[in-house]
Amino acid sequence: MNGGRGRLRGMTLHTSTVEIQTRDGAVDGFVAAPDDGAEHAGVLFYMDAFGVRPRLEEMAGRIAEQGYVVLVPNVFYRSRPAPVVDTSDLMDPQARAGKFGVLRPMMAELTPERAMSDADAYLEFLAAHPGAAQRPIGVTGYCMGGALALRTAAHRPEDVAAAAAFHPARLATDAEDSPHLLARRIKAEVYVGSADRDQGMPPEQQQRLDEALTAAGVRHTCEQYDGATHGFTMSDTAVYDEAATERHWDALLGLFARNLG
Repeated sequence: MNGGRGRLRGMTLHTSTVEIQTRDGAVDGFVAAPDDGAEHAGVLFYMDAFGVRPRLEEMAGRIAEQGYVVLVPNVFYRSRPAPVVDTSDLMDPQARAGKFGVLRPMMAELTPERAMSDADAYLEFLAAHPGAAQRPIGVTGYCMGGALALRTAAHRPEDVAAAAAFHPARLATDAEDSPHLLARRIKAEVYVGSADRDQGMPPEQQQRLDEALTAAGVRHTCEQYDGATHGFTMSDTAVYDEAATERHWDALLGLFARNLG
């Protein structure tokens, strides 16, 4: 484990790179936590397809400075350690789109079964972290990570008290393993913020997800961010939307404050 200290928004944080053992190998990841000697609720932060990089570390830090121990694992560890692709040119839409030739095989390799086996290891890591309190955690995910967040809430319902997905895709499809079919297993409060200009999460899927969560009795909010595009929270890309991102922070941090203590 490699670590360091830094100050963000007035709070001193301890940040470190970590290695987490799973049944399939070692996951490289990033952790940000308050450097105050107290115990704080854990948060599992699922990356977007472009992987663990400075933007995600910055976002993890913003959550941590609110009083959480935040883990950002490289879910593509089976393929390669982070950075999984060159992220220096994500501002170029053509370069950004071109990276999916490398990323799609990694995404396909991360089956729901493998992802939830990994989730067990991530939650065990947070439970053992010296700065983490022994109480339920929060989960948030971005783009492809949104589905992972909902799957984790369903997979470990006693351990996840809050789950969020932002600019997610394919949460309520016709597939037999679509995430919305897991709604009845979820005990967490759920928040989903979808981009309105996102072919991966069109209005009919948003409605289907909302209906599934309602039928299952899950406390939830499903909102559409009008004018925002898939990936809107990622300031290292050309689709970044500052207003939508600030709205996302209000929703996410409010969700965690209500449920994580």
